[in-house]
Amino acid sequence: MGPWLNEVGVLVTEDTEEAKLLNAFFASVFSAKAGPQESQSLEVGEEAYREDDFPLVEEDCVRDHLSNLDAHKSMGPDGMHPRVLRELADIVAEPPSIIFERSWRTGEVPEDWRKVHITPIFKKGKKEDPGNYRSVSLTSILGKMMEQLILEVIIKQVEEKKVIRSSKHGFTKGKSCLTNLIAFYDGVTVWVDDGRAVDVVYLDFSKAFNTVSQNILISKLRKCGLDEWSVRWIENWLNGRTQRVVISGTESSWRPVTSGVPKGVSTGPSLVQLLHQ
Repeated sequence: MGPWLNEVGVLVTEDTEEAKLLNAFFASVFSAKAGPQESQSLEVGEEAYREDDFPLVEEDCVRDHLSNLDAHKSMGPDGMHPRVLRELADIVAEPPSIIFERSWRTGEVPEDWRKVHITPIFKKGKKEDPGNYRSVSLTSILGKMMEQLILEVIIKQVEEKKVIRSSKHGFTKGKSCLTNLIAFYDGVTVWVDDGRAVDVVYLDFSKAFNTVSQNILISKLRKCGLDEWSVRWIENWLNGRTQRVVISGTESSWRPVTSGVPKGVSTGPSLVQLLHQ
């Protein structure tokens, strides 16, 4: 990778300057925070806060997640390697289960879970152009595990409330690009057989994961009827996130993340799917 051209067209060769340059570029695509949306918070009475209704995180569930970690994945900014967590799953399952449950109930998100290490991956074109690199997010393994628990609840709730239309295929269980193409091909074939004209328009959302408005997203989640504990956790997870670029072990300074969701995490794409409903 690199060297890269800076804003005045000069090649940058030092690792520190390269990391700083790329972090500035990746941060430049963020949208400014939108104004506060009209509150969509549910009117939750005292009776709704019964102990039986609080989110629960079972130790066995956490142990299963730890045991299924991919030992070859990279560790996040907190330095906790998935291989260590996987091999010690039976021993360390209890503390994370307590932390996860308390975090879910209170909405408090540990700072380490909101830090992101960015790894630049070359796409195509000139290698010295920062715009030809995709940013891949590396986050805390335990943070991603918590996000997976939240995601499972989101999926269950949107299925029960029938939020996702049957025409949606992206990030939907049992569906993929292949099922989308089959459905599309079937529909077009029927129209052509009937002698109807068919026009196709392809759209691509520029920086779709990086420019999502956090306020609009949270408002959308509440309108979808998701439980307030999960919505509040996601809101606090999105707020206060920071990122830095790491190149050859050299780190840039931290920059605030004002929009978007991490595209390296399954929760992020699923939230974008809800936003585009």
